[in-house]
Amino acid sequence: MSASTEPVPHEGAFADPIYREAVADLLAAVGYGEISAFERLAEDAKLAPSLEDKLVLAAFASQQIAKVGPIRARLVNLGADPFAAMESFRSGFDAFHAHTAPSDWWEGLVKVYVGDGLANDFYREIAAFLDPGTRDLVLTTLEDTGQAEFVVERVLAGIAADPRLGGRLALWGRRLMGEALTQAQRVVADRDSLAGLLAGGVDMPGFDLAAIGRMFTRLTERHAERMTGLGLEH
Repeated sequence: MSASTEPVPHEGAFADPIYREAVADLLAAVGYGEISAFERLAEDAKLAPSLEDKLVLAAFASQQIAKVGPIRARLVNLGADPFAAMESFRSGFDAFHAHTAPSDWWEGLVKVYVGDGLANDFYREIAAFLDPGTRDLVLTTLEDTGQAEFVVERVLAGIAADPRLGGRLALWGRRLMGEALTQAQRVVADRDSLAGLLAGGVDMPGFDLAAIGRMFTRLTERHAERMTGLGLEH
């Protein structure tokens, strides 16, 4: 199923303080997510079995941190303190990563692919309700820079070499999905502005639990597709 096809608002929507708050919240979440991804990839590089893999993850990490600059600039343009805005999401992200710390190289790879993929899908769902300029910034920030192809190639090769690995990683993938969905639900529950966008777009006519439920169904379906792509049961 595709994301919502509701029309996005135009730039004039920024006259609405609720909309401005929603945009700032989303950009701050995406921005801190990139910082968190940088830190995690740098840590995962320490688990790499080869120098080649270590350098690849290091390169991915540098790409993540480079994406924070445009987010920060946009937040400043909105009149927000970018560091304070991003800091407000720190505890949630850090708690998620503390609960899903990989025990080895393979779990780290699956987390990059499955965890980041689900988070990015969540932000894309919200981006569908944004003005074109903000939407494009978010979508550009979330673009894959080669991580998915790298992870799929490595994991499929690992399972081919040791079929027992597949069962363990399938269980790990299910755990990641549960933790990531819980984190996404918490973000929606804690941020009325984002919940409003998901519920009814820029006009926010009312809190539509059914619409949000359908969004989480789509996220779950895309997770299943990623697990299949990795050759894992789901």
